[in-house]
Amino acid sequence: MFTGIVEELGEIVAVENLGDASRFLVSGPVVTEGAKHGDSIAVNGVCLTVVDFEDGRFSADVMAETLNRSSLGALAVGSRVNLERPMALGGRLGGHLVQGHVDGTGTIVERKLSEHWEIVKISLPADLSRYVVEKGSITVDGISLTVVDAGPDYFTVSLIPTTLALTTLGVKQAGDPVNLEVDVLAKYVERLLGKGAGAPAITDEEAVA
Repeated sequence: MFTGIVEELGEIVAVENLGDASRFLVSGPVVTEGAKHGDSIAVNGVCLTVVDFEDGRFSADVMAETLNRSSLGALAVGSRVNLERPMALGGRLGGHLVQGHVDGTGTIVERKLSEHWEIVKISLPADLSRYVVEKGSITVDGISLTVVDAGPDYFTVSLIPTTLALTTLGVKQAGDPVNLEVDVLAKYVERLLGKGAGAPAITDEEAVA
């Protein structure tokens, strides 16, 4: 489990094509401190397993399904990535509960500069729009953000200078893809109310049990 508070802006050092997967070598001296084989590290919001690590770098295998369903497939040598280690039990929950399981991808539509912050508009897949609400939480490329405005096929977020300086959202431009993870609590509520795809309806007896 993660919090969406990016610890480090890393860099893709190498990409090895494994046929039905890819192996990424990522530079991240902060997140590799104390790392062990099998540990989890979120890369642009995708939970990956550490295969090997040395000299401030770690490698992780990414299967084709992940490459196809997230923006990781567009990464190349030199790409900057947001990195975060899992939250330690009893640690501070600085953002919100983030699983590292990408629900879909969006695209940066536009950026509007303000004096002290920047408003970024991001496209939203139709099947995710019901989970996104004004002032709710959403994860964009592994960053826990608060939704400013929620439309039927888009949402906006307001980025402070710290977020712009320390994450990939400081350099991404209109047309760039981003990974999206909606608030898992919204999905649980939908399921419990029997409104999810294929979810069984809750009877009156079950509701009062």
